[in-house]
Amino acid sequence: MKRRQFLALTTLAATAAWPPAARSAAWQLRARRSQQNLVGAAHPQTGTWSYNGVVPGPVLRYRQGERLRVEVENSLDAETTIHWHGLRVPNAMDGVPHLTQAPIAARGGRFVYEFDLPDAGTYWYHPHLASAEQVGRGLYGALVVEEREPPVVDRDLVWVLSDWRLDRSARMVADFGNFMDASHAGRIGNTVTVNGSIRENFAVRSGERIRLRLVNAATARIFGLRFEGHEPAVVAHDGQPVAPRRAERIVLGPGMRADLILDCVAPPGSRHRVIDDFYRQRAYRLLDLAYSDEPAIRSTFGPVPALMPNPIAEPDLGRAERHRVRFEGGMMGRLPMGAMRHGMAWMVNGRPIAETDHRHEPLLSFARGSSQVIEFANDTAWHHPIHLHGHVFRVLSRDGKPEPERPWADTVLLDPDSRAEVAFVADNPGDWMLHCHVLGHQASGMMAVVRVA
Repeated sequence: MKRRQFLALTTLAATAAWPPAARSAAWQLRARRSQQNLVGAAHPQTGTWSYNGVVPGPVLRYRQGERLRVEVENSLDAETTIHWHGLRVPNAMDGVPHLTQAPIAARGGRFVYEFDLPDAGTYWYHPHLASAEQVGRGLYGALVVEEREPPVVDRDLVWVLSDWRLDRSARMVADFGNFMDASHAGRIGNTVTVNGSIRENFAVRSGERIRLRLVNAATARIFGLRFEGHEPAVVAHDGQPVAPRRAERIVLGPGMRADLILDCVAPPGSRHRVIDDFYRQRAYRLLDLAYSDEPAIRSTFGPVPALMPNPIAEPDLGRAERHRVRFEGGMMGRLPMGAMRHGMAWMVNGRPIAETDHRHEPLLSFARGSSQVIEFANDTAWHHPIHLHGHVFRVLSRDGKPEPERPWADTVLLDPDSRAEVAFVADNPGDWMLHCHVLGHQASGMMAVVRVA
């Protein structure tokens, strides 16, 4: 059923609650089954997996330099973990089962994650065990690390974007691990939510300045958002500050984030669509920016604030080691028949590796403190957001053309038949995953491990 078909049957109030983000040094997260009103009160609830009974899980909000402590209790009938996507954590806290920790046991297992937070920015948390299913069922949430001196805005909000594959009764279609999905674009759902619900409206006031933190928690869907009548400024990508720039379209692959400064410049009482048109033939209205009738807070806006950079070591490109990592396979690609018989659809440097298979030697090994340059080569007909754990990297070039600002990122979206060159300092010791964040691709071969020692 199409998302718009659901919208035709349900109406959400313009004042629908947008979850507040409380700050706390310590959190308790309980992974369990729950029921959620994903598509509105006119429909049955959807059975999900969630943290603390809500989808997305609570927004964990900290201040830069603080220490995170999260106690996880697993009440599911399946093992799980939590990975802290984009955060430069100690290896033992990275949440990769059988690589950095033992899985958290089903039906009562517990684990405590604890580490310092050197970097400000927008991050998120999710399982890294059977992640295509566990994230697809609703196990994820945002993690915000505020700057020591955050920019002045009227509101600081998070939109966690995701999608679901539902039937006509709003029940989840449980065809996780479908090889057709895995070998194509991944499990793209038919229902899109913002903060766990279909949203008709996002209420704003004329003259407001909003910091809007976008998180793509979908397992496969890529978002391309246009804010009609507005030109939001991107001030951070993947949690890392960038020079403020106005953007007509914000593209986020799975796992990616962007911080926007949204100046509400339209008159009171007006409405403006937010359109997702990444898939050109399937564009749809995500929601409306619905202006209240109240007078404008202000008539002019000051310059968009620039964020302070995080303390990340700069790679020495003149002395860097250089590598090439090639991604192959998928439908219309090259893949050995033997791999396909075992459910593998993708390869990294000629080798398909299952999601939890860490018996192989690392794909690459780096000396601690060394500078590294990697060319990612997408030799497939599909998009791949490539994510490196434990580090962030500078994006140097795409298809041989230099990236002018060389932005920091932890995930780079590769177009079909494209190249991207990244550089970083291998300064976080341990074995780290490198994988596609279309989670069905990761589960079916597009995964490797790199070692820093």
